[in-house]
Amino acid sequence: MAIHRREFGKLAFAGAIGLTTGFASARAKTMSLKENDKLSVHLFSKHLQFLNYREMAEATAEMGFDGVDLTVRPKGHVEPSRAVDDLPKAADAIKAAGLMPNMLVSGITSVSDKDSIQSLKTASRLGFKHYRMGYFRPKKGQSMQEILSQSDAELDELEQFNQSQGLHGAYQNHAGQVVGSFVTDLAHLLEGRDPRWLGCQYDIRHATVDGGSSWPLGLSYLTGHIRTMPIKDFSWVKSGGKWKPQNVPLGEGMVDFDGYFKALRSYGIRPLVSLHLEYDIGGAEHGDRKIKIPQKKVFAAMKRDLKRLREMWGKSAG
Repeated sequence: MAIHRREFGKLAFAGAIGLTTGFASARAKTMSLKENDKLSVHLFSKHLQFLNYREMAEATAEMGFDGVDLTVRPKGHVEPSRAVDDLPKAADAIKAAGLMPNMLVSGITSVSDKDSIQSLKTASRLGFKHYRMGYFRPKKGQSMQEILSQSDAELDELEQFNQSQGLHGAYQNHAGQVVGSFVTDLAHLLEGRDPRWLGCQYDIRHATVDGGSSWPLGLSYLTGHIRTMPIKDFSWVKSGGKWKPQNVPLGEGMVDFDGYFKALRSYGIRPLVSLHLEYDIGGAEHGDRKIKIPQKKVFAAMKRDLKRLREMWGKSAG
């Protein structure tokens, strides 16, 4: 089955290149029009978990975001075990604020996770189309081949589930000790899969942490599978005699957003964006239910990063 899938992937990739070439000029004309060159930016609701559904949705809309990337995972805005009852309430609040329910973050890594599966079925009925998965974590003593083989089998079943629900599931490349931190492993796992149902939520921040200046090569391996992307920034700092990545406001760190956005444009990719604020904003960066600074300061940081994101995207068109 795997061989068949990967052979299909080669044909699909070749077809995608042909389509890209055929539609390149039309896409360039469309994207050259400023009114059609806007990124659809959703706010990661982890940072508003100190608000209820109505307050979260209203604040997101008032700040100028295009939508909410809703946390539907343990300790999220919606607990998976309560999704049947609570997710419709969250979706109604999002609609009432003039937005559409479209993106969410799940913790799912296996169809055996019954609560997460039920939450995604509920999300599909409510109109959500995109979700981010959880992470495959290597177990002590496993070989790399065993890790990838096990992950591959889980993705086979999730891809089938997503197709049945009309959902796109995305695996985020995340720095550290998780499968996919090396994007070549993630590219291997996604090879031959139908990008309508399964792909990568490409994270340029994490790609820069783990890959340094090699991120353009990693990006090139995954272009056919990118529908959504998180955006955040970081810098390296020395603490306790060790160098560590430290999250910072957008545009104040090391991520080469100009190069990244130009690369996305060259591939004809304009994904849905989930804006993350992982630096110190009074506990909201961690999803705290009670924050240590006034709400207006949290909102000001969000509006500032949104403004900078739109400016950087616009600048990359030049």
